[in-house]
Amino acid sequence: MASSGPAQAYQVDCAILLCLAGGWPASAPCAHARAVFIRRITPWPIEPPLQIWRCPMGVSFNDPSPMSPMERLYDTTFRDPPEPQESTSKPLVRVQADEQADIDISGDAFDFVRSIRVYHIQYRQHENRDGDCNRSDSTRLGSYGVQGDYRWTRSTVGQVPAASGLSIPNGCGSYFYRSVFVDWRDHAGNYGSEEVRY
Repeated sequence: MASSGPAQAYQVDCAILLCLAGGWPASAPCAHARAVFIRRITPWPIEPPLQIWRCPMGVSFNDPSPMSPMERLYDTTFRDPPEPQESTSKPLVRVQADEQADIDISGDAFDFVRSIRVYHIQYRQHENRDGDCNRSDSTRLGSYGVQGDYRWTRSTVGQVPAASGLSIPNGCGSYFYRSVFVDWRDHAGNYGSEEVRY
């Protein structure tokens, strides 16, 4: 017997995937998806803004004909939840929980997923009593792999895109900057970014 619960739990990540690909078009579902996308990078904790492993693109509810991955994604995101049926229907295919997409997204059509970069910026500089410049840079970069797997790596403020509000003064003036900056490119290659200071 199919249940509508799992499909509802995954809906926002499917909407994030579709809306991000389309450049965040003006609509209520996309406004909600973008709000969740930004809330996830708002500390604490800082989460992957798109959790593609929660969007069951490979799942089917006895579809009469095979659909493309994007058609399945749209269908999963925006359709009404399926009605429970008798045991004559096939069971819902369980979505894996390996924190990567459940279909092959290594092609160019999904480059927009791999374009998402999350910079956790923690930078401080000041001059001590002896005139030495003390700098501390704990910047990290969150990025997506070929199949949508998410990972953190060390980075530096020198790698943070210019769209960030980060503006290190010349010399060793006292300066402290802490934020989470996310940027991406949509399916058409258009650039977008958001930053949350804390």
